[in-house]
Amino acid sequence: MIRSLQRFFNNFVEPAASDGKMDDEHALQVATAALMVEMMRIDDAISSAEREVATRVLRQRFSLDDAETAALLELADEQMRDAVGYHEFTSRLKNALGAEQRAKVIEYMWQVAFADGRLDAHENHLMRRIADLLHVGHGDYVAAKARAREAVGGAGE
Repeated sequence: MIRSLQRFFNNFVEPAASDGKMDDEHALQVATAALMVEMMRIDDAISSAEREVATRVLRQRFSLDDAETAALLELADEQMRDAVGYHEFTSRLKNALGAEQRAKVIEYMWQVAFADGRLDAHENHLMRRIADLLHVGHGDYVAAKARAREAVGGAGE
């Protein structure tokens, strides 16, 4: 576990710090994770269910092991705390991903929102805002929400 965590930092974090640029794939991972972290925090109560869903989704989506996923979430949390808004994350995703992939990011965020069995008004507002910033159309937004609800067992609203 320590070795994989060290590899993660050696491959992604240190090069980014040394040359001022993040590897493109890692930047997309951090941007996705940061938006998921914001979804966990938006209702002022991070549940273990939300954290578990975010961890599972990131691990599967980016083929990470447990240590790499934990490190990614920690880095995303730091970057989100230091961020002025969502633009740095959404613009990175919008410019690098196609429409279908951007809708997948919305689906991942919905899974986190539904994880605790209730949908808070702040979560709903954040989803609409991020979908707009990612230029995800209404039909894709609704479909992503339905897929996410199904993925977490019909929870929410």
